[in-house]
Amino acid sequence: MDIRKESLSKHSEWKGKIEVVSRVSVNTREDLSLAYTPGVAEPCLAIRDDPSLSYTLTRRSNLVAVITDGSAVLGLGNIGHLAGMPVMEGKCVLFKEFADVDAFPLCIRSNDVDEIVNTIYLLSGSFGGINLEDISAPRCFEIEKRLIEMCDIPVFHDDQHGTAIVVAAAMINALKLVGKKIGDIRITMSGAGAAGISIARHMIRIGADPGKIILCNSKGTVSRDDPSLNPAQAEIAKITNEGMLRSNLADAMKNADVFIGVSAPGIVNEEMIRSMNDGAVVFPMANPTPEIMPNLAKSAGAAIVGTGRSDFPNQINNLLAFPGIFRGALDCRATRINEEMKAAASYALASLIKDEDLREDRIIVSALDRSVASVVAESVKKAAAATGVARI
Repeated sequence: MDIRKESLSKHSEWKGKIEVVSRVSVNTREDLSLAYTPGVAEPCLAIRDDPSLSYTLTRRSNLVAVITDGSAVLGLGNIGHLAGMPVMEGKCVLFKEFADVDAFPLCIRSNDVDEIVNTIYLLSGSFGGINLEDISAPRCFEIEKRLIEMCDIPVFHDDQHGTAIVVAAAMINALKLVGKKIGDIRITMSGAGAAGISIARHMIRIGADPGKIILCNSKGTVSRDDPSLNPAQAEIAKITNEGMLRSNLADAMKNADVFIGVSAPGIVNEEMIRSMNDGAVVFPMANPTPEIMPNLAKSAGAAIVGTGRSDFPNQINNLLAFPGIFRGALDCRATRINEEMKAAASYALASLIKDEDLREDRIIVSALDRSVASVVAESVKKAAAATGVARI
């Protein structure tokens, strides 16, 4: 099957992947009076007097907005808000299918940070959570930061945090197999955009030594003495690359224990893998073509390989994270998704495979495993309660 051609045909057939389905029937005058006028006045007045009742008298408690400006859609780049709609609809399908979360796509006709932030803030009262999607770096960092400060509901940029949470879960299990401790490993990363920076921060959160992490962008290693870095890169550079290596990706990979790629296809070769330490863990996650193909990485000596693709073992897919994270956040009516909740999600994901069942080709559960969301949700709820962001 030609997936691309078949997908285009199916989208033409489907004419959209989601629809609105009524939760009530309107067959009689009484039905109409209860669901609409005059009866509907009573919940309106109740919410006016107590805004928190919007969670129990409307669908807000289960409704997430999936929002993009179309500036960084998949690997397609800035294709515009309308062209991003199929991806946002797809994300809404996944929310519903895997966590029974009702999600609605919103595509904003602007790339201006102030306009995007203001638009989302003004709409936020209609939702229980905000999932930002496919917004380019470094603007995505400021947009998320400002919205978290302004809104009283969770705001979560999945391209950053969802990916980081699943990478960390896979890493926890991979390190068990190769017999290394997270605080001891040297990590080289290709990609210093939204996903790369978030992965680095999350790895530090679960115990990695920041000084032993080296990020690389298209120009080479990210170092604190490089004046060309954008603000987000400059911030992460303050704590990473302790030796301030100023070189290329190949040099950064020498004697590394881990390689994580969220960048471009084919930029890693077998010699670069061979230069890594024994028991190397390699996660080339560029899609659809990874930084190095798994068979080449394995033949060059990598102990464990994971990619973002479903046709190879160890698929690192943020579908394992965001449905359960939002399910948990919505269920406890969290005001935000904090760092403790993200870490809890990673450990919950990792725990889904028992130590005795770990294999080099099975360090993370299948993205299609329907049991994942409930386990992640429960861990997120506990972390939210423990950190004081749960309202119920």
